Amino acid sequence: MAPLLAATYWPFFVLAVSVGLIVVLITVVRMPAFLALLLAAFTAGFLADTLPGEPAKDHWIQAVELTTAELGTTAGRIAVVIALATVISLCLMESGAADKIVRRFLALFGEKHAGKAIFLSGYIISIPIFFDTFFMLLLPLARAMALRTGRNYLLYVMAICSAGIVTHSLCIPHPGPLAMAEALGVDVGLSIVVGIVVGLPPATAGWLVANWLNRRLTIPLRETPGVTLAELEAVVRKDERELPSFLFSITPIILPIVLISLASLFDAAVRQRETFAWLIAACGGPEVFTEVARWMQFAGNRNVALVIGSAVALVLLVRSRRLPWRDAFRAIGAPLETAGVIILITSAGGAFGLMLKNAGVGEAIKAAAEGRAVNLVILAWLVAAVIRVAQGSATVAMLTTAAMVQPLLGTDPPYHPIYIFLAIGFGGMICSWMNDSGFWVVGRLSGMTEKETLKSWTLIATVNSIAGLVVTLLGSWLLPFASR
Repeated sequence: MAPLLAATYWPFFVLAVSVGLIVVLITVVRMPAFLALLLAAFTAGFLADTLPGEPAKDHWIQAVELTTAELGTTAGRIAVVIALATVISLCLMESGAADKIVRRFLALFGEKHAGKAIFLSGYIISIPIFFDTFFMLLLPLARAMALRTGRNYLLYVMAICSAGIVTHSLCIPHPGPLAMAEALGVDVGLSIVVGIVVGLPPATAGWLVANWLNRRLTIPLRETPGVTLAELEAVVRKDERELPSFLFSITPIILPIVLISLASLFDAAVRQRETFAWLIAACGGPEVFTEVARWMQFAGNRNVALVIGSAVALVLLVRSRRLPWRDAFRAIGAPLETAGVIILITSAGGAFGLMLKNAGVGEAIKAAAEGRAVNLVILAWLVAAVIRVAQGSATVAMLTTAAMVQPLLGTDPPYHPIYIFLAIGFGGMICSWMNDSGFWVVGRLSGMTEKETLKSWTLIATVNSIAGLVVTLLGSWLLPFASR
């Protein structure tokens, strides 16, 4: 069948069939995402003209074995990080640390600016916490605040969403950004710092639209499954003296970020000593610098940094709840099982993206773009956006697009790969609708109808995505940093 189409366009047929298969299996057949992604990866391999390792093995056998190998490769890169981030997330929730952070921001801004406080504190809390968990964590606080003030329920809910959707798509240890950084060769520390900084303007744009929506849509506080309105009143009345200190509460989030960022700084200094002469001098000379750099590169390894963050988080949980260590370890068992499901889905998504790459989709896009004035930032954003709308998962859109776009970077890209990283992340968050689990998490847990969710959550996600594209384009034009 392949010879019937020009070789240049056959990979696009492979892409269309594979993505279409995912859409049908997930939305129509209701197949679990892991199995749907795995079957789509097999299909991409079956349809590919050639695969690495051929003709030593039968094409179909090679497609199956290569898919499983790529799944294992992705899992090897992300499994430890996702598991440790889950531990930190659980400890922040169970210790009351997340509640403490929100309350400190509420005290800083006042009840009049409660929405702004939820937005800014949520932006910090959401860095290490997966979106679904983060939303479930902060929603009772938003509902409690609406119960206290008697207004602005939609604003509080959208404040959570504006913050969480950006960090989910841009900040390691979330699985999509983690896999993107690996695929594009972007430094982990750099991706964290840039993701946090560059993500704030689009998140703010979403927050401003949330204020606009709040003035035009009236969504009441309704009873929802889980926490009742009476229980929410107990959240409001809880004595803050029962919660850990603000500094202790925020340390499990900030410490890994600082360690990873410092490791990136010292790694750059090792490679470019003349540029970082000031750092070498601050360490007390070359010999001391070499030793400090060695330890910083170890402590700032993303896995080690998150082990340290997890240890601090567990101490926080034990001290705040006065738990025996065995009970603390028992508490993290169920979240780790959930992390296992996330790892499986993410790894299957990574295998799907890599099989599309092995099928030549990335090279086909590169060939189609040759000789044309194609902006890689816009192309990466557009590809991620299309895949996101088609199959629903932002993480899968990011994993797939990163593998497809990576060949286009070449050896001398016009701007730093971090801009492609950002473009894919922002493209992957656009237009969350009914094929996205996040759509149902936000709608059902907040008590909104499907129509209300489309008018609010879907709009916020789209605004964040488009605003992110604008910020990324401006950055690539004004500060290209073309040299790696």
